[in-house]
Amino acid sequence: MAIVSISLSDENLMLLDRIQETYALKGRSDAVRTALNSAASEMQDMEDLEGNIEGVLITIRSDHADPWMSLIQAKYVGSIKTQLHSHLKNKKCLEVMIISCTAEDLRSLMHEIQGSGKADYVRFVRS
Repeated sequence: MAIVSISLSDENLMLLDRIQETYALKGRSDAVRTALNSAASEMQDMEDLEGNIEGVLITIRSDHADPWMSLIQAKYVGSIKTQLHSHLKNKKCLEVMIISCTAEDLRSLMHEIQGSGKADYVRFVRS
């Protein structure tokens, strides 16, 4: 097994410890493997989507002043049927979007949001 060195913020380290505790794992390495397996499962679910897709895309992001999400939403305006924006505590924002598009467009939208590294939470719930 390879040994990998990574840097984590205090918040990410607390989250890793929480994963370890929640799943009664032996150590942080097991917690990292569990998190990776979960992410791989989500990626596979996205890759398996075909045809026209409808559902709800939920994101939570920090820094309301940063226009990155608005730029992405403008690019996918034809796929977003309804949108709700709400301000949360600690200058975070909740975005709820009703999506109707091809699986390829949804994957592209999700890759842009997740690839920005600025979303604290991203979840697509298929209808």
